[in-house]
Amino acid sequence: MENISRIRATIRDKTASYPDILVISRSFQPKEGGIEEYIYNRCLQDPERVIVLAASCSGDKLFDRAQKFPVYRWPISQLWRGSFLGSILQAFLNTVWSCLFAIKVYFRYHYRYIEWGHGYHFLSVLVLSYLLPIRFFIYLHGKDIFEASRNPILRSLFEFTLRRAEGIVCNSSLTRDELITHFQVETPTHVINPAVRVEKFGVSAHQGDLDDLRVRVRSGYNIPETAVVILSVGRLVKRKGFDRVIENLTLLLTLGMDVHYILCGQGSDESALRNLADRLRVQKRVHFAGYVPEGELAGYYAACDILAMLSLGNNKASIGGFGIVCLEAGYFGKPVIASRLGSVVDTVQHEENGILVNPNSGYEVFHAFKRLCQDQKLREQLGRKGKQLAKRKTLHRSIYIPDGYSCLLT
Repeated sequence: MENISRIRATIRDKTASYPDILVISRSFQPKEGGIEEYIYNRCLQDPERVIVLAASCSGDKLFDRAQKFPVYRWPISQLWRGSFLGSILQAFLNTVWSCLFAIKVYFRYHYRYIEWGHGYHFLSVLVLSYLLPIRFFIYLHGKDIFEASRNPILRSLFEFTLRRAEGIVCNSSLTRDELITHFQVETPTHVINPAVRVEKFGVSAHQGDLDDLRVRVRSGYNIPETAVVILSVGRLVKRKGFDRVIENLTLLLTLGMDVHYILCGQGSDESALRNLADRLRVQKRVHFAGYVPEGELAGYYAACDILAMLSLGNNKASIGGFGIVCLEAGYFGKPVIASRLGSVVDTVQHEENGILVNPNSGYEVFHAFKRLCQDQKLREQLGRKGKQLAKRKTLHRSIYIPDGYSCLLT
């Protein structure tokens, strides 16, 4: 039997001379976001094979020129932005523009495959599969499944599109499970989790560099080196459960632990969180960093001892997010306390690189914080495993390999 490495080499030899994959996404870097990061990471794996087609965004011209693969953009109008009718019109235009531009790009590159970056506006790729001699893969992230399932007509068309696809790529096992629950398709389905793109931090994981960053961030908030710092990263909204962390600070301080909490992000719940900290008299222990650019996040990961992400509930809003910040914290050797729900279970392995809890169980949450705050050796042990897991990634080219062989880097 031909071994996997030989299969990989054959695929590279056949495709290295020209790009043959058109990756289409309604949103793409330099715009920040989960889907944008996921698709960009995919493109970086095979820059010689891909062409990108995406909607325009602020700063895209400078960004596109710096890429090793060609990027084409369709226009986005700002005239009706923010209105309900405007969002419907823009969705229609995204469908039309992506289809027209894909046809235009085809006559230049004669690509053989389309990777549709999300389940939104899927009608374009369905039409293209009839107009062009291509095969296509469709990526699903969670919320796009719900969007397509709400309308009976769209649901039928979406299911037909999935059946016509060469393959389906899900960003997590939860997304795959939701797909199986809502749609009956036999199309080959691959779970490819997001990966850490270390270049975006602008710093290596060299211990000396991280030590400098740790001291710099801590000194900026007057946090002593001996204190235990808990970090959360994300939009400050109720469902993220940041109030659970603030509530536990009082208990931890009562036990004599020198603990601080840093929140990186902005959102509608900020004033409520500040009021909670004031009411519990821990305002000097809670530090609101506001929006932190990706290039500066490394300092906060270096400065913390524990990452806490206690998202609440089991609603549709929790399905789409993968919990990439948990993986990023692991890259910097930090253990995670996270809710036992959603796609986080793909990232955090209980008692290996973190602790999974029921966010509605006060006992479980407090016990997890107490354990990690008191036990430095346990934090280091979980952090080491987190580093190992964060360096693993499945290559997207594995979806092209026959017989389901996977390309896994460790």
